[in-house]
Amino acid sequence: MSKEKTEEKEKGTLYIVGTPIGNLEDMSFRGIRMLKEVDLIAAEDTRHTRKLLSYYEIETPMTAYHKFNEKETCDRLIERLINGENVALVSDAGMPIISDPGYVLVTACQKANVDVRVVPGPNAAICAVALAGMDVRRFCFMGFLSKKNKTFREELEDIAKSAVPSVIYESPHRIVKTLEAVKALMPERTICISREITKQHEETLSGNAERLLDIFAEKQPKGEFVVIIDGAKEKFKPDDISALCEGDPEDHLKYYTSLGMDEKEAMKKVAKDRGISKRDVYRLLKV
Repeated sequence: MSKEKTEEKEKGTLYIVGTPIGNLEDMSFRGIRMLKEVDLIAAEDTRHTRKLLSYYEIETPMTAYHKFNEKETCDRLIERLINGENVALVSDAGMPIISDPGYVLVTACQKANVDVRVVPGPNAAICAVALAGMDVRRFCFMGFLSKKNKTFREELEDIAKSAVPSVIYESPHRIVKTLEAVKALMPERTICISREITKQHEETLSGNAERLLDIFAEKQPKGEFVVIIDGAKEKFKPDDISALCEGDPEDHLKYYTSLGMDEKEAMKKVAKDRGISKRDVYRLLKV
């Protein structure tokens, strides 16, 4: 056997291990065994993962691996893997890398010829898709939408054009803003929202954006959300704004501000849509 092949066999393996998204009993037998057998666990938040390890009496050492230390920690982990140690990568909940850190490490492993294996586990997006009651034979996963208004608006327009359901993650602090934007852009589109999946207060709600906004007006949104927006049944025309031009200019302005534009940018769009000057828009709005 050549020296090169011997060195390949001496390298360790990176295991991408799925963990529960809420209920600790959803941990797989194989996942528990791998977390016990590896030399090190790279965890997104060691404090969070410690609860899981304690529940299953796992005493394997941990190191923090998150988006703020990803590069330097990746280099250290690759060195340990090359030297023959086995490492498990876990996120706070669900499958690592899906809207969580990890792809940098997997890419580095591929470049270093380090074996990478996956130990499947729960995933919030897939669980929500199963709960949606939609035709999800095909769907588009988009993760968290951008916090930048312009990009956020463009991403929503892509969703509006899509013929297949779109799956996004959303926080309790942004869910109302996102629903308001969906209401402005695609008011009749069916939406399914799931939160706290597998936990005590698991909840799935369906309806259009207006109905869901009414629900959240009565109770404070809590938990992390998976939002599934059904695909377009008819071809979406983002430039079809004749109804807005014929209606109240204030509603026209609100349409654009709800998509994340500031008032100045929105007024420019209203003026362009109506073929008038921005000064005339000011006059119509009596600003």
